[in-house]
Amino acid sequence: MPRRSRRCRAAEAAAAVLLLALGTACGSRLPESDFEERSTATGAPTRDAEPLRVGIITSVTSPVGGDAFTGPRDGAKAYFDRLNARGGINGRRVDVRLCDDGGSGVGNNECVHKLIDEEKVVALVATTALDYAGASRVSHARVPDIGGQPIGAAYDTWPHLYGIYGSLAPRDGTPGWGGQLYGGTEVYRYFKREHGARTAAVVSYNQASSAAYARLVERGLRAEGYKVVTEQVDFALPNFRAVAADLKEQGADLVFDAIDGHGNARLCEAMDEVGADVTAKVTNVQNWTSKVADDYRDAPRCRNALWATGASRNFDDPDDEAVREFRAATEELASHAQWQLEGWAAARWFTDAARECATTGTGVTRACVDEQVRGSDGYTAGGLLLPVRFEALPEPPKTRRACLSVARWQDGEGWVGQGDMNDTCFEVPQLSWEP
Repeated sequence: MPRRSRRCRAAEAAAAVLLLALGTACGSRLPESDFEERSTATGAPTRDAEPLRVGIITSVTSPVGGDAFTGPRDGAKAYFDRLNARGGINGRRVDVRLCDDGGSGVGNNECVHKLIDEEKVVALVATTALDYAGASRVSHARVPDIGGQPIGAAYDTWPHLYGIYGSLAPRDGTPGWGGQLYGGTEVYRYFKREHGARTAAVVSYNQASSAAYARLVERGLRAEGYKVVTEQVDFALPNFRAVAADLKEQGADLVFDAIDGHGNARLCEAMDEVGADVTAKVTNVQNWTSKVADDYRDAPRCRNALWATGASRNFDDPDDEAVREFRAATEELASHAQWQLEGWAAARWFTDAARECATTGTGVTRACVDEQVRGSDGYTAGGLLLPVRFEALPEPPKTRRACLSVARWQDGEGWVGQGDMNDTCFEVPQLSWEP
């Protein structure tokens, strides 16, 4: 089961992009022998320099915009480009096959069929799909899907799917435990303990997924003893100035939201206009990017009150060696983002598993990679991730020790980390929600 900062990041993304309903599909399971390179003379696995194929499914041309989901893809591709330049995996380069599913369930199923049945990839990496309708087909084919972003419930539903934040759920074909997912309250505990926050506002659209996520945030805040102020705006014609004025009158310390990036920027502008200063305007990982100065250029006070929380090391941390390696390899990108770093970590996860397979004598097959990833308890991608686990607990825990990564935007410095993510931990209750 993901932590709140992990699980609710999926819900935050769902609210921000107004998720489509998840679909399912079935597919035939191909024999494992189809994915081993074999000597034509002996039929035994060969260790030649045949490339390893991996697939990346991304909702590039989705209804929510061209760059909404491309971060993990860009980070993973940068990792594989660097890996190939250094000789690949035991001399074998990684051949990356990209597929844009268009943000639709139909397109997603087409990508799954193309990559699994036609391209015969050994694994999927850094999947970022608006509607992961082909998830069950991936699972039935026993193709490891490594380090995907859990936008929706697929990574807490199906075996052989390994979300970037892990899962403690049984993953037996039903989301979570009997259709219920669970997450903790560590984000709210953090701001209460570190900054003395007591009054929190939650801003949402009058739209189903946005309102549902807002209710989850409200519940978590109340569990931590906050006074909660709820604000809802019309999705088509949002009056952010009225919301900002009420936030000021209510004396909100914190502002959480269930709205998209553009709406966030407009809300911040309205808050600056009316003088609604807060301790923290808490945003989600999708907005944890280097474009903050441009996106929030008309809201300097609110911009410098932006905080982000997550489950991976701040991409803007100049003191971390693994982060510096990521930044050096992605310096040609127009901007940097936390999702790029997580895509980079997903590619490293596959690579570590494939290297282990290559040295054990089994060869780099779907089954071996799947076994390595499933057994990689506490994986961190060299310290870039909080320890990732897949435990399949029969019942959800009532409480759990949860850690989180925290960063604050500051003009001239970028995203400044607030302590080490492995030490910022809390024992918090786990609250249920229905995806």
